[in-house]
Amino acid sequence: MKKQIQHALEHIGDTSNIDKIKQVGGGDINQAYYVRTKQQEYFIKGNQGIPPHFFRVEAKGLQLMKDTQTVRVPEVYYYDEPSSKQEQGVLALEWIEGQKERDTEERLGRQLANMHNHFGQAHGFEEDTFIGSLPQPNGWYNHWGDYYHDSRLVSQFNIGAEKGVLQGGRKQRLQKVMERLPHWIDTHAKPSLLHGDLWGGNWMTGPEGEPVLIDPSIFYGDHAFEIAFTELFGGYSDAFYRAYQEQFPLPAHYNDSKDLYQLYYLLVHLNLFGEMYGGSIDRILKRYVD
Repeated sequence: MKKQIQHALEHIGDTSNIDKIKQVGGGDINQAYYVRTKQQEYFIKGNQGIPPHFFRVEAKGLQLMKDTQTVRVPEVYYYDEPSSKQEQGVLALEWIEGQKERDTEERLGRQLANMHNHFGQAHGFEEDTFIGSLPQPNGWYNHWGDYYHDSRLVSQFNIGAEKGVLQGGRKQRLQKVMERLPHWIDTHAKPSLLHGDLWGGNWMTGPEGEPVLIDPSIFYGDHAFEIAFTELFGGYSDAFYRAYQEQFPLPAHYNDSKDLYQLYYLLVHLNLFGEMYGGSIDRILKRYVD
């Protein structure tokens, strides 16, 4: 990986000596490093065997969020697109650190709501992204319900069926829920710009307690979908939700659709990590269909 780090620094234009390379936490699927040169500090992550656009779509997502001028994201300095699965891909970002302050989560809620108030012309995204290591098919859809069914649930259904974690009653109930989605979700929701993978580990604190969003799986969709995921595994305070609601209130259908929105992420975790998530999926499915 040191060779790839040196290669990235050369492309950035930082030819100063490297003082330190230290492996740090960077998620389940990437190798991540703190790199300090005489000139600057960096966060650099790498992965082997990835599709060529793996880091490019992450960089594109960070840029789209930055362009809204609502919430801070790390500066992207460099990414490459490996030409084969034997090559190591890298993404070089700004190194950010800081201490949470009393108003950090309130600021995060307000800023995320402001980001969600940036709308696209349709639901989805212009190219496929990733959710963890799983491919996330995309495309453009006029109606949110169609996108959520075709691009989100169908993709995880197919993966789960192939892996054998969706079968029997669970598989049949999921099919019925997918058929009846318009009964419970707002198929005409506006397409907000969404982070797409906003679990509690995908935001951090920067200087002066500033919230920072990282590791997006960007797309346009119902903003309630994003908030439902924040509630699934925790990591967000009451102050975050109060500030968000003041800025961009959740729709009346939220309590009806929240479980169905969380269902997608539970299916992702079932397909990635196995049956420990099966019980939660079964509970949701049985709430909606017999």
